[in-house]
Amino acid sequence: MLYKSESFVVDFCKGKIAEFKFCASGSVNKLSQQTLQECAKAFQELSQRGDIDAMVFTSDKDHFIIGADIFEFLPTFQRPEEELVGWIKDATDVFDAIEDLPFPTASAIHGLALGGGCEWLLATDFRLASTSAKIGLPEVKLGIMPGFGGTVRLPRLIGADNAMTWITTGKENRPDDALKVGAVDGVVAPEKLLDAAISVLEQAVAGKLDWRAKRQVKLEPLKMNRTEQGMSFAMAEGMVLGQTKGHYPAPLMAVKTIKAAANCTRAEAMAIENANFAKLAKTNEAAAQTGIFLADQYIKGVAKKQAKASSLEIKQAAVLGAGIMGGGIAYQSAYKGTPIIMKDINQAALDLGMNEAATILGKKVQRGHMSMEKMVSTLGKIKPTLEDRDLNSADIVVEAVVENPKVKQAVLSALEAQLPEGTVLTSNTSTIRIDELASALKHPENFCGMHFFNPVPKMPLVEIIRGEKTSDATINAVVDYALKLGKSPIVVNDCPGFFVNRVLFPYFAGFSKLVVEGADFTVIDKVMENVFGWPMGPAYLLDVVGIDTANHCTGVMADGFPERMARQEKDPVAVLANAERYGQKNKLGFYQYAPDRKGRLKKSKDATSVELLSSICEPHSEFDKQTIIERCMVPMLNEVLLCLQEGIVASAQEADMALIYGIGFPPFRGGAFRYLDQIGLANFVAMADKYAHLGAIYQVSEQTRAWASEGKVFYSVEGQ
Repeated sequence: MLYKSESFVVDFCKGKIAEFKFCASGSVNKLSQQTLQECAKAFQELSQRGDIDAMVFTSDKDHFIIGADIFEFLPTFQRPEEELVGWIKDATDVFDAIEDLPFPTASAIHGLALGGGCEWLLATDFRLASTSAKIGLPEVKLGIMPGFGGTVRLPRLIGADNAMTWITTGKENRPDDALKVGAVDGVVAPEKLLDAAISVLEQAVAGKLDWRAKRQVKLEPLKMNRTEQGMSFAMAEGMVLGQTKGHYPAPLMAVKTIKAAANCTRAEAMAIENANFAKLAKTNEAAAQTGIFLADQYIKGVAKKQAKASSLEIKQAAVLGAGIMGGGIAYQSAYKGTPIIMKDINQAALDLGMNEAATILGKKVQRGHMSMEKMVSTLGKIKPTLEDRDLNSADIVVEAVVENPKVKQAVLSALEAQLPEGTVLTSNTSTIRIDELASALKHPENFCGMHFFNPVPKMPLVEIIRGEKTSDATINAVVDYALKLGKSPIVVNDCPGFFVNRVLFPYFAGFSKLVVEGADFTVIDKVMENVFGWPMGPAYLLDVVGIDTANHCTGVMADGFPERMARQEKDPVAVLANAERYGQKNKLGFYQYAPDRKGRLKKSKDATSVELLSSICEPHSEFDKQTIIERCMVPMLNEVLLCLQEGIVASAQEADMALIYGIGFPPFRGGAFRYLDQIGLANFVAMADKYAHLGAIYQVSEQTRAWASEGKVFYSVEGQ
């Protein structure tokens, strides 16, 4: 044994070739501060030995190294910036020590090598990947950038343009793609990985491969002249700004770091990376995006615990209704491996549902992400049927018929009478109270809501709604099924609209009030998209949801919350719905829509909608950007606070992830509660009070006012 620590062991594996094997006690290898300190000490000792000819880095886990231990590093980000620079330099010195070892090194990469794991392999001389490997630098998704030498080494290995694409997108790269750009030196079958790495090192030791030349490239300036640099970096900065709209500083900082270090030696370039990493770590965006990561881990932990407690094994699922939602649920279940029966009363609807599934799968085959055999197998897991009796074999049934309480009650009651005792029933309703639907059932304990978001294959959230009589066993089983679908389930308590739609409709109401007062809805959309950061402004989102759907849901919410959400006398959504302008579904809503060259619907302003709205709106009036943001967001944030206070949602983490995954709350703001922490609850109350005269949706609760007086925050430094 050459060296041993809690995280790794070093010993000879063939002749004088040493194997540095990561073998942490957990299920994955990650770089903690202790691990880095142990590595620094190990490299110091190992570099002084005269009996090591070469070293290969391996892992005893399913993955190489998944990255740094973010739970441990977050509190470090609270240090002053100058201290952070020193801390990150100590870490990058470890990676420099790998690169400075007096013998050739290689990484044998299988599974994930992400973040610090990717930077580790970049510091070695040779990189061999198995066909199972995925390599990438996802730090921008946490609001930071590579900080262990990634902005220094990757551009020098694969070129600045390729490196900036890797770093600014944060994508995981398949081994063949990594090979094409030179990030790895070879791709082999998993069982041949270690032997291949050893063979490369033997050739290096024998002088057949020049390991010093490979190393030297990473120690020198980029191989680009000034003209090439100017064009490359200007284009990258423009693309990043176009994609992020300036809301995400990390990708732009990464580009600027590579640019600033282009003509530097390794030591000079590393100092630039250290300083810029420290700047990013102190931003609100980094706090928000790392907070999202931690909140996501939290909701996954809650869901896994509930699923583990389930006593029902779901081997067969069923969905009732082959519309857009039902067809999407059927596809997702089959794709993730749970056979599903798709029941409808209309053969044409079944054909449409199957064709939609085949189209989605066909695109995966075309892109090389799925074999034809897998496509056929997946389609075989969906059984379309017109027969009620085929549902009897299902362990869980998702009702996805028209959003009408009487229709749903009748369908659910008939289902319950027909199905075997103990079958779990769920309703994919978006606003109707679960207790109202459960009133038609003899066994409401076996029933809950399962609210999917459209389009089902793309949207990660499933809201699981607990009725007053829903049993824990039912909730646990449905959470388990949602996880099997690859979704992020969040359990909420019952009320009209549940959590996501309950807080969304006050936002729409705030928007509608502005429009009635003379605001241009296109201006509101631009402010809410470009300044606040929503993926779609409220008018555009209403068109996507469907004006008729939104109009119906407005009525449901008005009945449920008559004080705060009563339908406005002058309602732009109702005006458009009455004119049969239903949004994207018939290409006429607030905007008009026409397909672009790729067949995607593109919006444009429509004079007809403006004229229709003029019948209820005051003459045109200008509102400044901050007023528009406050008028739209205060009602939503008020309702979010009420949902936590009333126990509709259990925690700030679950609320924030539901809004991010369900309706695209801007990730750089971290969610509603993270945003409230950043602006300060007392400041929010003062903001809301400015608009209290506009109605109940702007008036804060006494609990919110008390929390503000106490200085309450919803997240600690660590994000928990």
